Amino acid sequence: MVKKDVGVLDGKVAIVTGAGLGLGRIEALALARAGASVVVNDLGVELDGSGGSEAEANNVVREIEALGGRAVTAFGDVANWDDAQRVVQTAVESFGDLHILMNNAGIQRDGMIVKMSEEQWDSVIRVHLKGHFTMIRHTMNHWREKSKASGDPKLYGRLISTASDSFMMGNLGQPNYAAAKAGIAHLTLSAARECARFGATANVILPRARTRMTMSGPWASIFKAPEDGGFDTFAPEHIAPLVVWLASPHAQNVSGQLIQLWGKHLRVFAPPTALLDHENDEPFTLENIQALLGPVFENKRPIEDGFALPMM
Repeated sequence: MVKKDVGVLDGKVAIVTGAGLGLGRIEALALARAGASVVVNDLGVELDGSGGSEAEANNVVREIEALGGRAVTAFGDVANWDDAQRVVQTAVESFGDLHILMNNAGIQRDGMIVKMSEEQWDSVIRVHLKGHFTMIRHTMNHWREKSKASGDPKLYGRLISTASDSFMMGNLGQPNYAAAKAGIAHLTLSAARECARFGATANVILPRARTRMTMSGPWASIFKAPEDGGFDTFAPEHIAPLVVWLASPHAQNVSGQLIQLWGKHLRVFAPPTALLDHENDEPFTLENIQALLGPVFENKRPIEDGFALPMM
């Protein structure tokens, strides 16, 4: 039996979506070790969203119970309005409340824009972006109703969303995934402003870790475990302490943040800054725009010197 961590989340209830495998499983186990009761949500689908199995989620529940923790499964499609509501209800009915939502569920359907089908686009946006939205929406509604019923405007709430720096890079061959992750980031920032009135927080993690998605993408070789047995920079276990920290009382004043972690490296992103912020003396014309912007861009490289971060 693995020893439980210090109970920084004793008495708290967490939902982890996509918790049957990979990063979601590791997050669910870490939250349980920290004392949280966990609702394990997973459909057991393939990377592209096909198929389905209850075995993965059931296995994680058994792992948590073997740690001495409490867990239940909640099978359901997080991008389905009613299913997402039932996942939230499962937490409340099984453990009496809901304090932490760790959104992780996602699929991958890569392709170049000129070859991407409508179904490829829609399916990725649906699971990632709508799945985050429906779970956040029903969780926040529970908090709102609880706050109204108790008369206490402040409660314990943590929204943690999973994005990727792919949206900052504009990854080639992943337009649907990059767009979904950009949407998740800004959805969560909006949620942070709204849930502040409940005393809750909302943050985005951008993990660089070895998962089914990264091992099937264009940089799979980067994420492989080292063959020499050295430090495994992209082991998904490295992400767990950040998730527990964001879910804990330590992060009460942390909200509206984008935080990235891989290996021994942690990065907090600052707001974008303007390359140029110019107020003109007269309305703009083609000529004075060229006079202003021509010198700005004449020595810059297309794309590489644009808004996007360099691809890995």
